Amino acid sequence: MKVLEDVRIISLEQYGAGPFGSVHLADLGADVIKIEDPAHGGDVGRYVPPYTEGEDSLFFETFNRNKRSISLDIRTPAGREVFADLVRGADAVYSNLRGDVPETLGIRYEDLKHLNPAIVCCSLTGFGMTGPRAREPGYDYVLQGLAGWMDITGEPGGPPTKSGLSLVDFSGGFVAALSLLAGLHRARRDGVGLDCDVSLYDTAISLLTYPGVWHLNAGFQPTRTHHSAHPSLVPFQAFQARNGWVVVGCAKEKFWRALLDALELTELAEDPRFATFADRQRHADVLLPILERCFRTKTVAECLEPLYAAGVPCGPVNDVSAALREAHTLARGLVVETEHPRYGMVRQLASPVRVGADVPAYRRAPSRGEDLDAVVRELGYDDERIDLLRAAGAFGHGPAPHPAPPLPAES
Repeated sequence: MKVLEDVRIISLEQYGAGPFGSVHLADLGADVIKIEDPAHGGDVGRYVPPYTEGEDSLFFETFNRNKRSISLDIRTPAGREVFADLVRGADAVYSNLRGDVPETLGIRYEDLKHLNPAIVCCSLTGFGMTGPRAREPGYDYVLQGLAGWMDITGEPGGPPTKSGLSLVDFSGGFVAALSLLAGLHRARRDGVGLDCDVSLYDTAISLLTYPGVWHLNAGFQPTRTHHSAHPSLVPFQAFQARNGWVVVGCAKEKFWRALLDALELTELAEDPRFATFADRQRHADVLLPILERCFRTKTVAECLEPLYAAGVPCGPVNDVSAALREAHTLARGLVVETEHPRYGMVRQLASPVRVGADVPAYRRAPSRGEDLDAVVRELGYDDERIDLLRAAGAFGHGPAPHPAPPLPAES
């Protein structure tokens, strides 16, 4: 069995953060059933450009492989009837909506415990379900600003700068998945479910980590650092070479000594200004220009070869293309393939979650409503009941979503 093969998750998720959290659970074998709102064309991620056509997008493929999809309007009595039957046979209800919406939709534990006393209700929201901002929508870039990230990112003197990736969203997805699994463990142990009130805001604030603790206890004021330098360890930053950049990190004294040997700067080892971490930080204005001049005389390869040989933590500053071509990327199986009816072979990035020796199988993301018939028949519905529910608007009004085009014939 796959690790989570005995877990069923009913998911009201959309866009990035929520689907990113559950895709790792799906990769581990959980049956993640996406409920897509037929009144709004399903998950908005289906329409995120570029590389989008109809209801397919490579953005959507990124976050929704190995899941199943049904179109269901849970605001209608008929749709709510189907949702209730799904909850009875599920382990968790998972969502990423605005903080006040779980109560409005009736998807909290208090709303569902009569159907399934062990149900785990995990809500990933922008600001949580309590507090003065609970009713506000929360998006990654806004939260990077609110949580202080943008103020300390970028070069000194430059404008506030966001991360190049949506790290609040993605970190929030991981936190939601962790919370859901912890809740599931307790529910299976005690037979009683619960709410998991997870928020992107909480995630972003918690990721301030030690600079936040330094500030709270010693008044530390984080500032931007030249060339992405570590706030206290010197040298630990990016250095410009003749044809690119390298990152070097001396997080231990032995790395500092190895760096000097590799760069043929052994005379600095006897300089009392650079004897300890504290000394090097205190005299960084003297030390770093010496190192920067040394790196600028060499190519990236010429910088890295002796550093690798000396065991100094280092690496090139790759662009995305180079990162995906790295030998270690390929050796770790981080690029996987799925067959898609519109795009043909889609190359994707594997989940970093590793449990045992099992290698996950990867299946393309579902088309909207693709699994409706299979899911409702698993609930025991026959043709007559399905027709009645359809007529009552459970699965939306108007024409059914367009089915995915057939897979191309194999050559």
